[in-house]
Amino acid sequence: MYLQDQGFSYLQIATLMATIQLTKIIAPSVWGWLGDRSGQRVRLVRFGALTGSLFFAGVFLEPGFYGLLLVMLAFTFFWNAVLPLYEVITLRTLGAQKEKYGRVRLWGSVGFIGAVAGVGGILELVPVQFLPWLLLPVFAGIAVSSFLVPSERGEVRERAPSGSLRRIITNPTVVTFFLMNFLLQVSHGPYYTFFSIHLEQHGYGKLPIGLLWSLGVLAEIALFLVMHRFTRRFSVRQIALGALGLSMIRWVLIAELTDEIVVLVFAQLLHAASYGALHAISVQYIQGFFGKHHHGQGQALYSGLTFGAGGALGAWMSGFLVEGFNTSAAFLGGAAALGLAIVITWRGLKPPPGDH
Repeated sequence: MYLQDQGFSYLQIATLMATIQLTKIIAPSVWGWLGDRSGQRVRLVRFGALTGSLFFAGVFLEPGFYGLLLVMLAFTFFWNAVLPLYEVITLRTLGAQKEKYGRVRLWGSVGFIGAVAGVGGILELVPVQFLPWLLLPVFAGIAVSSFLVPSERGEVRERAPSGSLRRIITNPTVVTFFLMNFLLQVSHGPYYTFFSIHLEQHGYGKLPIGLLWSLGVLAEIALFLVMHRFTRRFSVRQIALGALGLSMIRWVLIAELTDEIVVLVFAQLLHAASYGALHAISVQYIQGFFGKHHHGQGQALYSGLTFGAGGALGAWMSGFLVEGFNTSAAFLGGAAALGLAIVITWRGLKPPPGDH
C-alpha cells in the first residue's frame, strides 16, 4: 500500500517486491559460505543488520522507481545475511533438542504480529507515506539486539568430504524437496505482494488488514508450539502433502470469498499450514541431509532457491495477473502452482536421514 501511495503501477510494485526475494537467490549463499568458513556467524549477523539498516535509509531520499530498485537491492543483500545465519546459530545451540526449534522461532512470529497490528493501527491515524519512519526503530532494535547474542568461538572446521555437496543437491529427494518449496513460494507471491491491496479493494480498512495479517501469524505460533507432536505422529511426506493441500484451499478461499469475513478468518488460520508446518519440517530436513559440513550452505540454498527464486517469480507473475485481470486471478494462479507441487511431492519426496 505504501508503494501504491507513491504512485507506482501494479507491475512496478510487483517488480520492487520481487527484488526483495531476488537477492535471496545469491546473498544467503554468500553469507552461508562465509559463516561456514569463518565460524563467526554472530559477527556476520551484526554486520548484516547494521549495513542493511544504513542502506534502507535511502528510501527517505524518495529516489523514484529505479533509484528505489537500487536501494532495495543493496538493502536486502545485507539484510538477507541475518535470518539464514540465525537459523544455523539456533539449531547449533539447541543441539540434540532440535524439536524445540519451533518454540524459539515463534518469537519471530510474535514480533511480526506486533509490527503488522501496531503499524496497521497507527496508519489509521497517519498517512501511509510515514511507513519508513515507523520502521526505523525496528531496524535500530534488531541491530542493538544482535549485540546481545554472545559471540561464537572460532570453530575448527573439519574438511568436508570431496564432492559431498554436489552429491547432496543432486539427490532426487533433495531435488523434489527444493521443487516443492520453490512452488510453495511461487504461490505466496500474490499473498506477500497484493494481499493488503486485495483486501483494501474489498472495503477493508488498514486496522482490519493488519489484524488479518496478525491472525495468520498467530496460527503459525500455535502450530510451532505443537509441531513436535505432529512430527512424532506423522512422516515428513504426510505433513508436507497435508499442508500443501490446505494451502491450495487457502488461496482459493481468499480469491473467491474475500467479502465473507468468517471464511477469510478461516483462510488466515491456514497460514499455520502454508508457512508454519512446511517451514518447520524444511529446517529439520536441511539439517538431516546437509549435515554439519554443509549446514550453512544448505540453509542458504533453501532460502535462495525457494524464498528467493520462488518468491521473486511468484511476485512478478502476480503483477502480470493483477495488471491483466485482478487480484483474485493472482491468488488462483498461486493455487495452480500448489496443485503442481502436490503432484511432485506425492511422486518424489522421501524422509531425510534420521526421520522415521
